[in-house]
Formats: sequence, C-alpha cells, structure tokens
Amino acid sequence: MSQQTADLKFTQSHEWVRDNGDGTCTLGITEHAQELLGDLVFVEAPEAGRRVAAGDACAVVESVKAASDVYAPLAGEILSGNEALADSPELINQEPYGDGWIFKFRPDSMEALGELMDAAAYDAFVEAEG
Repeated sequence: MSQQTADLKFTQSHEWVRDNGDGTCTLGITEHAQELLGDLVFVEAPEAGRRVAAGDACAVVESVKAASDVYAPLAGEILSGNEALADSPELINQEPYGDGWIFKFRPDSMEALGELMDAAAYDAFVEAEG
C-alpha cells in the first residue's frame, strides 16, 4: 500500500479510518472497494448527530454497477458528512484516501481503533479474498 495509507486502519468491509488526533476520526471506503464498485454516481452520508453502533450500516455509495452500504467500524456519534460528495461523488474514485472521505465521527472509545487492521493486514486480507 502507499505511504498515504500508513496512518489508516481498515475493516473487513473495506472502510478506512483515520485518527484525526483530536478524539475524532474520518472514514471512507478503500481504493479496493471503489475499484470494485466502479464509477460512483451517488453518496448518501449519515446525518450529523446520529449515534451508530459498530457494524451499523450508516451510509450508502451507489455506482453504475451497484449500491453498497458503508458500515460504522466503531460505536460513536457522526459529526459531519462530506458535503462535496453530493455534487461530486467521483471524488471517492479519484481520491479515496483524500478528498473522497465520507464522514467524520467521534468514537466512544479511541482504543477500539487498535482492533482494526493496519495497512499490511488489510493488504493480506484483500489478497486472501482473491
């Protein structure tokens, strides 16, 4: 994986999480996920203030191929969705680890981040998935 992903944690459902260093995190879908989906045409981010449990479907990304749920990797509160995606969902295809983030949230426990995969473990997981 690229240097761009060294600070990220990953889920088996192909989301990435970045610790923002202030008790909040940013979430998006991985480069692998956006490649499988193809050109994104719509993103529905969760509402600010919404509480989510780990594993909750909380956002939707739609491509020309399919719609796919995005899952909360950790319990917490949604702080904001990426408003730029309303007009430019293709940002996820162009910059999945940059401007293509989907939402920011405040996890109930930052320690729970440690349970997610690092980049090397995620790469191995994707490779094993075939």
